[in-house]
Amino acid sequence: MESKLKYVGEQFDLKGNIKNIKPLGEGFINDTYVIKNSDSESPDYILQRKNKNIFVNIPAMMENIHKVTTHLKKKIIANGGDPERETLTLVPAKTGTLYFLDETGEYWAVSVFIKDTLDYQRADTPELAFKGGKGIGKFQAMLSDFDEPLTDILPGFHNIRYRFKQWKETLAKDPVGRKAATLKEIDWIEERREEMTDFWKLIENGDIPARITHNDTKINNILFDKNGDVLCVIDLDTVLCSSCLNDYGDAMRSYTNTGLEDDKNLDNVAMDLDIFRAYTQGYLSETVKFLNERELEYLAFSAKYITYEQVLRFLMDYIDGDHYYKIKNEQHNLIRARAQYKLLQSMEEQYETMKNIVAEEVRKHKNI
Repeated sequence: MESKLKYVGEQFDLKGNIKNIKPLGEGFINDTYVIKNSDSESPDYILQRKNKNIFVNIPAMMENIHKVTTHLKKKIIANGGDPERETLTLVPAKTGTLYFLDETGEYWAVSVFIKDTLDYQRADTPELAFKGGKGIGKFQAMLSDFDEPLTDILPGFHNIRYRFKQWKETLAKDPVGRKAATLKEIDWIEERREEMTDFWKLIENGDIPARITHNDTKINNILFDKNGDVLCVIDLDTVLCSSCLNDYGDAMRSYTNTGLEDDKNLDNVAMDLDIFRAYTQGYLSETVKFLNERELEYLAFSAKYITYEQVLRFLMDYIDGDHYYKIKNEQHNLIRARAQYKLLQSMEEQYETMKNIVAEEVRKHKNI
């Protein structure tokens, strides 16, 4: 395998020479590797095999990333920062494209490895949650004046009407015969359908506008410097033109969970209000200047919306036979759906407090 990886790496315009290539992390979607350089004066690199089953237009995806990182680099330079460390630097293939297509039809991409960084798998303190919120908020703020078109490489992403269409088709097909054993879980989805559709209407009519968003705002998609300060937002495959609330809601889904995303012990799972408050403080410190009143009004709701959507997607993938998410066993997606539902219930129980926290922080940052 390493000889194949070395061959792929050599198709890119790398500085120095490849010493070795090792796996990095356990991503849900892509396969990621670190290219170690034998030349100490040259950087190491990140090599990724992009999942063509999920990203159906990888050339367009890479062009989106190039447009966004080019804009970010200009902003970072204007602010006196380091554009090589504060955003991703893509490395083109020797042919000049932003990707390499191998003989088996697999797409590969390379970026410069950003050294001397810290990363976290969980935001387990309010201090870290605050920094994460500030990092995503700053990312959105720097892109708030971005006006170039992006290709929609994930049609229907976070679009609940699109998800309901998929849901209906999956339930009708029931391809592996799992529907009958999940009737209770199916009811979870149907009981909240109207509430979620009503929210989506605000996006459809433009009351909640489309902006440039990351769409996968887990804490492990932020790199921190050695002092523990936010350095760089990474994993930009899902950058799209969508609602900023998607980023905030997804962060709340992942940050505030006191358990694991696939926790088998549901007693572990709840929403941590201290983490919620801290992230909100950091996020609004960067975004309150450009978010409109509707966006601010529905900030807390977006946490419920994205968590609900994730319950639906895990459950739908389970009923469909596990085609989307990588799984460790045949019950994995069902376990995920149940754990996310427990988190959703905790959010629903604390929703009024969540709204009050957001309103309080908005007043502080607007000095009302």
